[in-house]
Amino acid sequence: MRGCANGVIGVALAAAACAAVAAYPERPVRLVVPVAAGGGNDIVARMIAQKMTESWGRQVVVDNRPGAATAIGAEIVARALPDGYTLMLVSVSFAINASVATKLPFDSVRDFAPITLAARVPQILVVHPALPAKSVSELIALAKQRPGEINYASAGSGSSTHLAMELLLDKAGIALNHVPYKGTAPALTDLLAGQVQVMFDAIPPSLPHIKSGRIRPIAVGSAERTASLPDLPTVAEAGVPGYAFTSWFGIFAPAGTPPTVVERLNREIVRIVRLPDIRGRLVVMGVEPIGSTPDELGRHLAGEIRQWSDIVQRRHIRAH
Repeated sequence: MRGCANGVIGVALAAAACAAVAAYPERPVRLVVPVAAGGGNDIVARMIAQKMTESWGRQVVVDNRPGAATAIGAEIVARALPDGYTLMLVSVSFAINASVATKLPFDSVRDFAPITLAARVPQILVVHPALPAKSVSELIALAKQRPGEINYASAGSGSSTHLAMELLLDKAGIALNHVPYKGTAPALTDLLAGQVQVMFDAIPPSLPHIKSGRIRPIAVGSAERTASLPDLPTVAEAGVPGYAFTSWFGIFAPAGTPPTVVERLNREIVRIVRLPDIRGRLVVMGVEPIGSTPDELGRHLAGEIRQWSDIVQRRHIRAH
């Protein structure tokens, strides 16, 4: 493999290293998901793990380790041996936690080796039909006309849905009342009931209610329109230039994992997310397959942490 014989460790050691890499994986691989089973992270991780198991003939086991906004699972991976047998799949919450948390037991950039940005998940801005806003510009105008009267829901203080809305408020120069919930599901329930008027949500849970007319989509948060709702404008197109928020799924290993193992993992996972059956299942979920290089994921994570650190400081956001 490329890179096996590079370095100054000597011919014998280089040959041994090459042999170890060539045999990888020789035993089961653990894929840590630092959220509870059943969510989008978990579903995507299990799709990838199943295909890796079939391809390699070695079990790839999904290990859910929820808690502390991904910090518990991430710490397990940061402290694991950098041998390719412990990986993790995280979402944008991992970058946000690096910005919101006052102290983490690891460095979110230095302690992990990027493998691939597997996919991204556009978020949509939805409103209750009783709110007389059919576009972002109308929502902005309404917020200025009715200060303190419009409530927006999130999955909790410091969550991705909270930061997505705070970014919008910051760029649009408006104020809405934040109502944090313990998860997206109860937030969506209260939006449907009209207890709150606005929120960002992933496409799959919102789509049935959009089709039934119980909630109204007014924009997609990503920089580009989404194939799931191609007629829905982006927030930037709808009047807030420069706005872009997209959730994502990235796969990492502990820092120090051999480059040749990182390469092999990258090739395999990119191949999997681009398989027609996996791609089809992801698209139905409102997930856009990507499959980036390790360097691209590294730059993406660093950029996300910079963006969210900036908005957290300006908006005085703290997790609770």
